[in-house]
Amino acid sequence: MSLVGALPFLKPRLSPSVSPGRQRRHTLPASEFRPLNTQDAISVFEIEKEAFISVSGDCPLHLDEVRHFLTLCPELSMGWFEEGRLVAFIIGSQWDQDRLTLDALTLHKPKGSTVHIHVLAVHRTFRQQGKGPILMWRYLQYLRCLPYVRRAVLMCEDFLVPFYQKSGFKVQGRCSITVASLTFTEMQYPVRGHALMRRNSEAIGFPQTVLLLEEPIQRSESSVNQTM
Repeated sequence: MSLVGALPFLKPRLSPSVSPGRQRRHTLPASEFRPLNTQDAISVFEIEKEAFISVSGDCPLHLDEVRHFLTLCPELSMGWFEEGRLVAFIIGSQWDQDRLTLDALTLHKPKGSTVHIHVLAVHRTFRQQGKGPILMWRYLQYLRCLPYVRRAVLMCEDFLVPFYQKSGFKVQGRCSITVASLTFTEMQYPVRGHALMRRNSEAIGFPQTVLLLEEPIQRSESSVNQTM
C-alpha cells in the first residue's frame, strides 16, 4: 500500500536483493503492514489457535469474536504480511473505563479514549525473530495518529510482563478478570500523539472513522482473553 514518508513505521520494506525498478509486475510486497478485515479472520484464528491452545488451553478471541471486532473496528487492528502471507497480528478495540472488566472482552466502546489490545500473536514459523516487539512498536506508533486515543491497555499472565515492559507498558495492577485459577496483570501504555502524525493518519490506509456500534457477543466467563 502507498504510505507517506512522515510515517516510516508503517512503510513496507522491499527486499534488499531486488531493486524496485527490477521487480516483476503484480508481485506482492516483501513486507507490508495493514489493517485487517473479515477476510483475514480465518488466517488470524489459525495463528491464534496454534499460539495459545497449547499454552493456555483457550484462545483470547474465538473466530466469531475475531470477525466481530474486525467488523466493528478494523482500524484498531494491524497485520504484518510477508509476500501476502499473514505472519503476525494485533487486534484491539476501544474501551471507556479506567480498568478492564469482562465487558471489555466483547464490547467496542467507540466513545472511549482507551484502546484495549486483545491479542498479539506471531505465526510459529516466524517466532524468535523479534517480530512481536516490532509489530507492537509499529502499532503503538500508529495509535499516535488517532486523535481520540489517550492510552493502550492489555491483560497478560505474569510471565509476559517483562515482554510488554520492554515495549513501554507499565503495570497498573492485578486485573479483575480471572479464568479458572489463572490471574492476570493489567498494563497500560500512555499514547502521546503528535499533531503531524494525526494530520497524516488517513493517508496510510487506516481510517479514523469509528463505527458507532456496541453490540456484544455472548461468551462464557471461562473463555477470557489474554495477550501474548
